[in-house]
Amino acid sequence: MSLYSRSGRPRPQSGGFELFVWYYMRLSGVALFVLALIHFSVMHFVFDPSQEKSGWIFSERWNNVLLRSFDWLLLMMVVSHAFLGIRTVTMDYFQGGRRTLALTALYLLGIVVLVMGTTVVLTVKIPGA
Repeated sequence: MSLYSRSGRPRPQSGGFELFVWYYMRLSGVALFVLALIHFSVMHFVFDPSQEKSGWIFSERWNNVLLRSFDWLLLMMVVSHAFLGIRTVTMDYFQGGRRTLALTALYLLGIVVLVMGTTVVLTVKIPGA
């Protein structure tokens, strides 16, 4: 049998939350690829970064509700995908009380980062608006 006989984590047979996370990681990975390509296209083909100043982000880009919503969606997808990935690694390598402590800290940090990101995107003051 080859060392590389399978790739990736096998699909959980138990169902429930673990199965949801397994599917979410695969679907969010594809979604992140598409969102990153859209982000790159908008930032480098629609707008020329060499012609933009730093204030442009607030005065033009974040003055558009669609672009601001897109930035929030990209941020939420990145953060949730990253934290669930770290959760998977934590579940693989920690046991008992250390796992509980690590997962608790991870969930708290994830919630803080999600709240901070949402707060910035929703409440940042746009000069001149």
